[in-house]
Amino acid sequence: MAQHTGVRPATEDDVAELVRLRALLFETLGGDYFNPASGDGAWRDALAVVLKERPADGTMRILVVDGGDGLAACGIGSVETRLPGPHLRNGRVGLVIGMVTDPAHRRRGHGRAIMRGLLDWFRDQDVARVDLYASHDGAPLYRELGFVDHPDPALYWRP
Repeated sequence: MAQHTGVRPATEDDVAELVRLRALLFETLGGDYFNPASGDGAWRDALAVVLKERPADGTMRILVVDGGDGLAACGIGSVETRLPGPHLRNGRVGLVIGMVTDPAHRRRGHGRAIMRGLLDWFRDQDVARVDLYASHDGAPLYRELGFVDHPDPALYWRP
């Protein structure tokens, strides 16, 4: 896989920084959906467990760029299996979750380099499609890399 010289796979030593960056993402996105008033910090511990376990089972890839005093940026790719269909030949869907660059390290190409590395990994995983939710600021980069509007409307439900 061709990588930006600063891009590397995350290790277990990066977990605390990955949790910090994910929290930064939620703070940036704001609103009650991402930062519910009833929320507590327990999600951080649960996230740390997932970030340790999932890369080991091969269904998740986490790429990072070091920033000297912690991580400058990270991106997480996950592969899910859904039912195959004419629009999803093998049922394998890639998800990009948690593309985050620390504000002190933005506009240096870290996100682009990480995304290219994740797209290479998704190709190797033989996914039929890669989905992501883009922030307003991130959308131009993803469109430049070939992402287009999804034809399905997105809805969600919380029990």
